[in-house]
Amino acid sequence: MHPLVLSLAIHNHQPIGNFDHVIAEAADRAYAPLLGALERHPRIRLALHYSGPLLDWLKPHRPDLLERIRALVSRGQVEMLTGGYYEPILAIFPDADKRGQIEKLTHAVAAEFGVPAEGLWLAERVWEPHLARPLGEAGVRYTIVDDTHFHAVGLAEPQLLGYYLTEEAGVPLAIFPSLKRLRYLIPWGSVEEVLAYLRTLAESDVRADGREDVLDLALMGDDGEKFGLWPGTYEHCWTRGWVDRFFEALEAASWIRVTPPGEYRRSHSPAGRIYLPTATYEEMAGWALPADASARLARLRHELEGSRFAEALPFVRGGFWRHFLVKYPEVNTLYRLALRAGAKIHAMAPGAQQTQALEELWAGEGNCPYWHGVFGGVYLPHIRGAAFSHLIAAEALADAAARDPGPYALGEAADLDGDGHTEVRLATDVLALTVDPGRGGSLVEWDYRPVPRHLGNVLTRRREAYHADLLNAAAAGTLRGAAAEGVESIHTSAVRVKHPGLERHLVYDRTRRPSLRIRLVPQGTTLDQLRRDGQDDLGGLAADAHAWELDVEAGRAAVHLRRRAPIGGGRIAVERTIEAGAGAHGLRHGIRMRWEGTAPLRGILAEEWALGVFGSPEDVWAEAAGRRVPLHEPGTLPEARRVTVTEGYSGLALTFDLSTPAAVWCFPIFTISNSEGGFEQNFQGAVLLHSWSLDLASGDAWQESTRCQITFQRR
Repeated sequence: MHPLVLSLAIHNHQPIGNFDHVIAEAADRAYAPLLGALERHPRIRLALHYSGPLLDWLKPHRPDLLERIRALVSRGQVEMLTGGYYEPILAIFPDADKRGQIEKLTHAVAAEFGVPAEGLWLAERVWEPHLARPLGEAGVRYTIVDDTHFHAVGLAEPQLLGYYLTEEAGVPLAIFPSLKRLRYLIPWGSVEEVLAYLRTLAESDVRADGREDVLDLALMGDDGEKFGLWPGTYEHCWTRGWVDRFFEALEAASWIRVTPPGEYRRSHSPAGRIYLPTATYEEMAGWALPADASARLARLRHELEGSRFAEALPFVRGGFWRHFLVKYPEVNTLYRLALRAGAKIHAMAPGAQQTQALEELWAGEGNCPYWHGVFGGVYLPHIRGAAFSHLIAAEALADAAARDPGPYALGEAADLDGDGHTEVRLATDVLALTVDPGRGGSLVEWDYRPVPRHLGNVLTRRREAYHADLLNAAAAGTLRGAAAEGVESIHTSAVRVKHPGLERHLVYDRTRRPSLRIRLVPQGTTLDQLRRDGQDDLGGLAADAHAWELDVEAGRAAVHLRRRAPIGGGRIAVERTIEAGAGAHGLRHGIRMRWEGTAPLRGILAEEWALGVFGSPEDVWAEAAGRRVPLHEPGTLPEARRVTVTEGYSGLALTFDLSTPAAVWCFPIFTISNSEGGFEQNFQGAVLLHSWSLDLASGDAWQESTRCQITFQRR
């Protein structure tokens, strides 16, 4: 048995937009206790990473923690890591943003802790081969990825006890593998189990070409929140003392030396050259797949475990991280906004305006709302909304810098979402609207610039692979409350729920849930059918392609949409206009329909607005004709010409003035998603429907115009 070097890298992060009380809980239950353990065990030397948003929060709220980190750094016990300041998935953003984000955090680490940071924490360990060059050019000397990446090129576990060198266009980068087994054992296994596993590694005897010494490094990089914030871990790690017992065992083991990865790199030669494929950690690769494929992959892995084909498991890979941009179209909308705003900002003249715009851009690139797995991610509306707000502000700053002050209205037609089809964008000094003619002529992005906000920030209700676990556990009676005792990792098979009966609220939308589309449905269609997306849509008006024409004149920009669709033995001809005016805090939607058929057309026409309004049940409501209904539950309002939707805590009001009185229906959008604390229900906004009963004879026409006015009364 040879001596073993154990290297620990602990990543601490809180996303832009998270609630203060959540970050405070993480600081009290995870970040501060770990610092205390390090202070009690000076021989435990490791690497720490704090993302920019977390550092920004700690400065005013917990400066004492920063002082304690500085003390640990100054005595050589802690090595600081850099990364993208706002914790972006670096691979998907332009190199200028990669470098800017890395350099911003590197400078912040040097200013706050007085040391250079040469190692980089790679967000979600999402690796793509091209990263070596921009990371190296930003001054990074090493990064950490999962052993999954190394297994994919044929390396076995004993070959992972060191670091390797890769390059891109001749720019080198050292890459350390983080061992999955250690990630699962710490802190959920017993201390004895961890030491026993480390002993098996110390008994290996692998020597790399050109290196006399045996490979001797075991590295684990993982989230700091698992040491106290995840369910049951505070009691396990701190009340029952797992971390202190672990550190004591390491200090007592003469054959283990605990060393930060950067120090190891400076004192040991690499294990060899390597070129890794695109990869992330094993769980993330499964989450990136569509729900059916993700479930099949999980079953396949389970069947292979313990079988004679188990040795093939390292080569059974999941999906590609970028597929989240396909799996969740709302994420792609966010991403395309970042790319569009970024291109404009990087074309700005250097100076204070560009610097401010870059800060907004980078804040909107943080990874949390760009994916979903066990953590909330895109399902958390406050995190998703914060990213949209920063990107909307970024684009508004760039647009303002590109033209003379004053109101304006512009229009463009291009493939704005990368699907090969044309979308139409109407932009004014107040609004930016993206209309997708190919998907019902719907409004997929509705940006209000004075108070940066995506007003259509609603999430589609879609099936996730883990919904089967919820349904099966409910049927078997094995659901556990989120507060149930016991320590569990996020990989547990136990099914926890934060509220009883969540399985009864699983509802799925047939298509994406955008804003501002029209539906023609049969007479007798109920509000509950619409809420469950179980209505019979006539003529494909809500989802199918429309012809379009861009119309820009002085002071206004509009898109005209047309569709002729068969219904029964006739055809419905529909013309619509979506229009925004320079300086106007609102938009207009016009509808004109003509029935071409022998028999009368009888049905209900519904103008559907999906609204990204949030808050408690008392905080969001719709009102018309002197009546009010909360938007957390389905409701109806009397026929009216004016409808107002209010978000009480923010002062947002959306007022809809109709040329023809309409019956008003509304219902909430709730999603059921998994999280580290168990299954939860999230309010994702609400749908407002203005509905009219139609009875059209052949040749009859019908028309309506809706004006939506946006106001904010700051609270």
